[in-house]
Amino acid sequence: MQSIFQAVITVHLVPLAHENAYPIGMFELTRENAEAYLREKKWIGPGPVRIEPLGWGVSNLVLRIQTADWLFVVKQSRPQLRTQDAWFSDLDRIYREQEVMQVLSPLLPPLTVPEVWFVDRPNYVFAMSHAPLESRVWKQDLLDGQVSLAIGERAGRVLGRIHEATARNPSLTERFTDRSVFVQLRVDPFYRRIQERMPDLADSVEKIVRDMLRRQETLCHGDYSPKNILRHSIGFTLVDYETAHRGDPGMDLGFFLSHLLLKAIHRLPDCQRYFELTRAFWRGYGPEASFCSMEDLQARGIAHGAVCALARIDGTSPVDYLPEEEKRQAVRRLGRRLLGEQPSQWETVLQIALEEFQRAS
Repeated sequence: MQSIFQAVITVHLVPLAHENAYPIGMFELTRENAEAYLREKKWIGPGPVRIEPLGWGVSNLVLRIQTADWLFVVKQSRPQLRTQDAWFSDLDRIYREQEVMQVLSPLLPPLTVPEVWFVDRPNYVFAMSHAPLESRVWKQDLLDGQVSLAIGERAGRVLGRIHEATARNPSLTERFTDRSVFVQLRVDPFYRRIQERMPDLADSVEKIVRDMLRRQETLCHGDYSPKNILRHSIGFTLVDYETAHRGDPGMDLGFFLSHLLLKAIHRLPDCQRYFELTRAFWRGYGPEASFCSMEDLQARGIAHGAVCALARIDGTSPVDYLPEEEKRQAVRRLGRRLLGEQPSQWETVLQIALEEFQRAS
């Protein structure tokens, strides 16, 4: 074992009578009590330790732990997510995250999936290796205007391999058919919320949801986005598998590509560079995924992308980097047009996006 490495320790607590309650006897982790907790578990030895809070996501407490020999991250999920709207989720989703990583790790290039180091299921804890020290969250690169077509193509290639491998070997994902957490963390706050807030789109969205929930074609990551891609010199590490399930690959495609569209309007003068990034993604994805026609996958991905883009403006968890109402309106127009016109090719999506984004400039 190398003397310094990164790991992620995830602690999930199961709610009892109330959605936002922790079970009796379970330990709620904080920055202040983390050192004693880790020493009791013997995950760190004697000597000084540095504990630093990290601001990853809305659903967890995340702390970076550094000793003379170890560098790792402690992550504890919360029953109520940190959003303006009420949002709850089952906390035993940690089991799904751990098991999905163990399935995917041998299927993908080295360092793409964190390696599970050890598991303490009675206490809802596991430890996993993390990305190299120089890693950077790809989302921040994109927000800063740093567009890497190589990472975009790799993102497509990795997702294509996930979909292809699990489509060809269903036994890999038989245990992942329950979609309770996916409904809590994706269907309700994204798709259902848009149905509530844009009732004129409710029927269109309902068709997409019904089709999505009846499909069990591949492993669907459910949170495949730039915020979960930690890029480094070897490639990237993909994290956060708690919403993964056997389902519709079109959801992954739409979810990911909606993020690239949102980054494109955020960096409006450079939007063509982000459009090229989506083309790079398809160049990576297409050769890897032969389990279904590319025309069908693109059409389904576009439908999901439309809803996901709308949800990041008017859903439970809107993005924080589009405060300008003109840009928000442009995303709303884009989403509505895609749901109404139902294009079947991503190039058509980019043409429509350019038209709507230019109106916001």
